[in-house]
Amino acid sequence: MPSFLAEQTSIWYQKNARDLPWRHEGVGAWAILISEVMLQQTPVSRVLTVWQEWIERWPSPADLAAEPAGEAIRAWGRLGYPRRAMRLHECAGEIVRRHGGEVPDELDKLLALPGIGDYTARAVLSFAFGQRHPVVDTNVRRVVSRVHHGVEDRAIGLAEVAELLPLGQSDAALASAALMELGAVVCAARSPRCGVCPVMAECRWKQLGSPQPEKPFRRPQSYAGTDRQVRGLLLAVLRESAAPVPRHRLDLVWPDGVQRERALQSLLADGLVQAQSCDVFLLPDSTPAQ
Repeated sequence: MPSFLAEQTSIWYQKNARDLPWRHEGVGAWAILISEVMLQQTPVSRVLTVWQEWIERWPSPADLAAEPAGEAIRAWGRLGYPRRAMRLHECAGEIVRRHGGEVPDELDKLLALPGIGDYTARAVLSFAFGQRHPVVDTNVRRVVSRVHHGVEDRAIGLAEVAELLPLGQSDAALASAALMELGAVVCAARSPRCGVCPVMAECRWKQLGSPQPEKPFRRPQSYAGTDRQVRGLLLAVLRESAAPVPRHRLDLVWPDGVQRERALQSLLADGLVQAQSCDVFLLPDSTPAQ
């Protein structure tokens, strides 16, 4: 029997789930895999347009694999953490080479793909193939911690979440999506909307007076002035150029030469940028100007 948490959350989800395009009927496993990678550390609002552009341009793994890796980076735009674009390109190539161009529907085969970790693999199996897998992200961990244990940040493992799921595959997949959605839009970290929560009456955290975590929430690291910002500025120049870019153009994006060089070297080390010469740079696998 499913837990009250899975059962009531599933009922709530069917009436209140956000209308997100990757949840629509008929959306395939490849499009769902792309959405899961894009949504890592990135809000839905920023992903929507880029996801749509990707699936229109590359509706299958073979379509993406046939293009240079630099095109994936270029199309990634400003989603952040552009190594995800590289991993998706590598993943597409491996799906073509090892699985005939079809996203595999087995856990071990998904985990063997580049850039696919445990969460993403289980999410794809659950949401694309309707399989029974515990899908544990930050949102699910917070919901289960609060409702079942009355605390903010208890370590919640796969086995505990698996026990909450219905036995039926499709019902379990629905419950997995519902738990994630509840944590994303109702049982939020800083401003939970307990008044509209379908399990408020059974929530131990609410019964205990909504105790705050022993360790206060960490403020997100400021982006301004960081190496991440400089990397983004450098990469933006390369993305917007159809031709290799001379160093003097990159020098204009940031005044601190030491930090700028450090950021450039990190892009080179990550494979996000290639050096055509010591003074000319381009996205990986791009065709040098003749």
